[in-house]
Amino acid sequence: MQDAPSVLNPMSERRTTLLGATLTMIGPLSMAIYTPAMPELVHAFGTTDAAIKLTLSLYFAGFACAQLISGPCSDAFGRRAATLAFLAIYLVGSIICVVAPTIDLLLAGRLVQGIGASVGVTVSRAIVRDQFSGAEAARILNMVGIVLAIGPAAAPTIGGLALAAFGWQSVFFLMVGFGLASALAVAALMKETAKPDLSLIRPDRLVKSYGTLLADMRVLFSAIILGGNVGALYAQSTMLPFVLIKIVGLTPAQFGAGMLMQTGSYFAGSVALRKLSRHLRPGQALRFGMALVGIGGLMIFLSTHLIAPSYLSIMLPVGFCSFGMAFIIPDVTTAGLSPYPRLAGSASALMGFIQMGCGFLGGVAAAWLSDPLTAFGTIIPIMELMAVLGFFGFRTAWKHLE
Repeated sequence: MQDAPSVLNPMSERRTTLLGATLTMIGPLSMAIYTPAMPELVHAFGTTDAAIKLTLSLYFAGFACAQLISGPCSDAFGRRAATLAFLAIYLVGSIICVVAPTIDLLLAGRLVQGIGASVGVTVSRAIVRDQFSGAEAARILNMVGIVLAIGPAAAPTIGGLALAAFGWQSVFFLMVGFGLASALAVAALMKETAKPDLSLIRPDRLVKSYGTLLADMRVLFSAIILGGNVGALYAQSTMLPFVLIKIVGLTPAQFGAGMLMQTGSYFAGSVALRKLSRHLRPGQALRFGMALVGIGGLMIFLSTHLIAPSYLSIMLPVGFCSFGMAFIIPDVTTAGLSPYPRLAGSASALMGFIQMGCGFLGGVAAAWLSDPLTAFGTIIPIMELMAVLGFFGFRTAWKHLE
């Protein structure tokens, strides 16, 4: 792997971790805090389950597609300026959702939210790659994962309580507050870590940059692994509220607390990786994580097709996948960003686009299947299998590092 490039205004590892976690959290928090309200929104807007699921799918679509622009914008205009601009877009989308009188306007607000939130994952990874490489970068990304797990772990519970106490608009007011807090943190703490290059935003340069990245199997297979794992996490968010609330019978507040199985497992995996990393040989953590997500995917398929659904039959396999994912993300992300330091924003955007695109397609497929239990038990195992197959391609692409 190449060394990290020179940095205009280096930040400490702690500050980089804090900003990285805050920015990365925008996407999953905007999803997790919203999920307990989804069944209620069906009644509030007098619409169908499919229409409310589409609010998440459009959020994914905006998030995925806009990353292809937000990443290069951070390369061209600077990490700080691009982040503040897209956070402003996120705030506009959140306000639209608060005041939405119809499902159509709610759908538009969620799309705008997704576009604004897209900057989070791209810039958080890029500022790490700007300043750190190798084991240092993986350590920061692991710590980001630990911090990241806390917010989305509490978000469904907070969302469920806010829904019960103040109604569905309160969930979007919480998003407005988080967007404002994130923008203030960026304005106060973020330094510019990359030299802006306006030529990188030209259409011909964009096409050339993405062509270069897609042609490199090290980047492509890293993106496929993340697409299968993280994409499955996002896709199942469109299914689990309906499975656990409508089929298993949990209340929105119980659903929020029950999602701690997913986020708590990811948190536990991140902590375990941090404790064990110094004792593991290169590649061991990744192989262990891939084994767990493969087992978890198989458990999801078998449990949904062979036994009556219950909280544990649904969420225990999800916990396996989440624990394993914590071992996968740091190494795979670091590997995918390392070949092209000058294109760190674009490389991060491409990987984010693929993982969110997979989440979006999984959500669309779930809406098409209509039965949430069948969708969950079919789509999520297929996505985890895609990640496992991508791992074998990843190993071949990086075989000189084994």
